[in-house]
Amino acid sequence: MYPEHTPHAPAQRAVEVHQPTPLPPAVPVAAPVVPVQPGTVPAVASIVLPDGRVVTGYAIEPTRPEPVAAKPAVSRTAVNVALGGAGFLAVCGGLVLLTSFIAALTAFITQLIILAAVIFGGWIAVQLFSASGHRGGTTVNIRKAVIKRNHFHG
Repeated sequence: MYPEHTPHAPAQRAVEVHQPTPLPPAVPVAAPVVPVQPGTVPAVASIVLPDGRVVTGYAIEPTRPEPVAAKPAVSRTAVNVALGGAGFLAVCGGLVLLTSFIAALTAFITQLIILAAVIFGGWIAVQLFSASGHRGGTTVNIRKAVIKRNHFHG
């Protein structure tokens, strides 16, 4: 039950108890307030906190921004005119491209119509001028009787 290297039981060991030592409460010491001349900043400034403690330190001067070189003012009207001109040029360029596209599309459709007319016209011409089995005259079928007009036998 107990480890072999332990010569005695745990109940026989000596126990040492440490009690904490309380600290006395801090007594605030009122430091004298150093009067400051109005309009001047001392090299070392002291501040009295509400609990009576005094904080002393060096005063920090606020940093001043570097002077900026004066830039010429650009009027809003000039900016608007410039932007309007750039927009107008963009629109004009787009319209030129659009009109070129419309002209090319119109020419393409016209060529397709002409090609269809040539092909259809050629088909009609072949139908009209080809030998269809009878020469001259018109054949009319009436009640299964074949009548040939304008065909004279000699």
